[in-house]
Amino acid sequence: MGDLFDGYGSTLAPRKTIQGLPAFDEMFGHPGTGGDTAARDAYRELYHALARMTQDELRGRTESLASSYLAQGVTFDFAGEERPFPIDPVPRVIAYDEWARVEAGVKQRVRALEAFLEDAYGRRYCVRDGVLPAALIASSQYFYRQAAGIHPANGARIQVAGIDLIRDEHGEMRVLEDNVRVPSGVSYVISNRRVMAQTLPELFVSMQVRPVGDYPNKLLAALKAAAPPGIEDPNVVVLTPGVYNSAYFEHTLLARLMGVELVEGRDLTCTGGKVYMRTTRGLRRVDVIYRRVDDDFLDPLTFRADSMLGAPGLLLAARLGNVGICNAVGNGVADDKLLYTYVPDLIRYYLNEEPLLKNVDTWRLEDPGALEEVLDRLDELVVKPVDGSGGKGLVVGPDASPAELESLRKRLIADPRGWIAQPVVMLSTIPTLVEDGMRPRHADLRPFAVNDGSDIWVLPGGLTRVALPEGQLVVNSSQGGGSKDTWVVGGMAPNHVEYGQGTGLAGLVADQAATVTAAVPIVYEAQDEPSHSPQDHPGTAEQGEQQQQGRDSVDGSASVASARFARSATGWRPPAFERSAVLSQRPTAGGLAAPSAHPPRSLSERSESKRPGLPAAGGTSC
Repeated sequence: MGDLFDGYGSTLAPRKTIQGLPAFDEMFGHPGTGGDTAARDAYRELYHALARMTQDELRGRTESLASSYLAQGVTFDFAGEERPFPIDPVPRVIAYDEWARVEAGVKQRVRALEAFLEDAYGRRYCVRDGVLPAALIASSQYFYRQAAGIHPANGARIQVAGIDLIRDEHGEMRVLEDNVRVPSGVSYVISNRRVMAQTLPELFVSMQVRPVGDYPNKLLAALKAAAPPGIEDPNVVVLTPGVYNSAYFEHTLLARLMGVELVEGRDLTCTGGKVYMRTTRGLRRVDVIYRRVDDDFLDPLTFRADSMLGAPGLLLAARLGNVGICNAVGNGVADDKLLYTYVPDLIRYYLNEEPLLKNVDTWRLEDPGALEEVLDRLDELVVKPVDGSGGKGLVVGPDASPAELESLRKRLIADPRGWIAQPVVMLSTIPTLVEDGMRPRHADLRPFAVNDGSDIWVLPGGLTRVALPEGQLVVNSSQGGGSKDTWVVGGMAPNHVEYGQGTGLAGLVADQAATVTAAVPIVYEAQDEPSHSPQDHPGTAEQGEQQQQGRDSVDGSASVASARFARSATGWRPPAFERSAVLSQRPTAGGLAAPSAHPPRSLSERSESKRPGLPAAGGTSC
């Protein structure tokens, strides 16, 4: 297979399933047989390009990528140390035909979770009809009763979803978990694409790689669609916990690419049931908050009183319909790994469809029989806390010591509701450049879906995370994992998008990854009485009423306004998928919004002085 791949087949899949099956390799159908005949069709052109390189040449490109990331601040926090986010130069390749199936499955799952969240914070028909036990919702750590009665303007609670997928040993894509609270990682998708388009530009053209550069436009359109009714040009902000958050790079990148302000909690103030941000010209009304702050820290009047990351009164403003909070408060109940085991049933219940993407087989430890079986097989299984994230708390039985297994046994017996168990799934492997050369490493995939209330768009490819240590199955960056660019190739060639960067390499990079093209300063006029809600302008009140009416009916089906659902021939469907004429006539982003002339620092960093006419720090709570 050439110098670069020497020894690859002999080291393939050092781990096997309990049935003795090796991991599925993404690039090679028959590794070790030699020649490109072993490369799968989707990878064949990439294989030829890599085979012409020496290991030193590829390492040089890898070091260049790492240096570029460090210079750009593309970093993550690992054990308290800021490091450049590891990117491997060998991309993951997915043929368009397969991607179309994955895309449809992700959309289906988001629709079902959207319907569930509407139901969970409403009438709970799923409990009444025996689909879910009532205790599952009430006992979830991330179910917040305070979120009941908050109805998003366009019915969408999930603006951004990250659905984690793995490919099992049989080559089938399966869902590993759902992330609809504050899913992160899309900044690495955009950054990976930007540097890879400069590293292997010729392949992007010949392989018809689908671009990811439209993500900021899609996200901004979805956020604007979540604004209160009757607002023609909503003011959107990104709320960050601050510079010490491990995902701060992502917050700044998205704010810059969308051309919106990046704010911290201290930049916001609530008064009269509305939210404002402090600017050098006075207060300015905020219509939509893309929050990257967890629920517990969002509003000290409602959740943790000691939080300094949010702003007092945000939840009341959302309840009054004066601000959209994206993603919605309380979405975490849909991330609960015990609920994950019921999602196939929820798809059948709400959508009247069969799941397009299967779950990984899972034991619910609340069932005494399942608990007994798992306790007998702890050394064979993977056990996860239902509220865990980032691989924290996960125990891989075959890798655990007897003492660790005994400690785990006691925890499972004490709190079976808090855990699930799964068989050890051999995540598929992808050629990865490590110290010993090109070697197989296990990887997963996180596609990102954006929901504007009328349509769900899935970013082509998503984030491929790869476990760099040999045999490691935990791919999270917090556990030492890296990433790969993900190429969706083939099918109809994507439309060329002009971003004003010209032709050649710059034009290719602009097409493939969102690129800032202009710097236009954002200057706000002072507002003595900042207001623009439908209640403030009688001319828009009728449009707001139309929006409300449109939300309570679906395809002409009988309205169930109190439950905000409608029963149709295809099952329960939330109103998020029907939009009134008001929303459908809103302008959408036709290109990348012009960013601020300054780096997207939070407003607090720009000026700490108290400005005339502003309320005291923290403002008057709603």
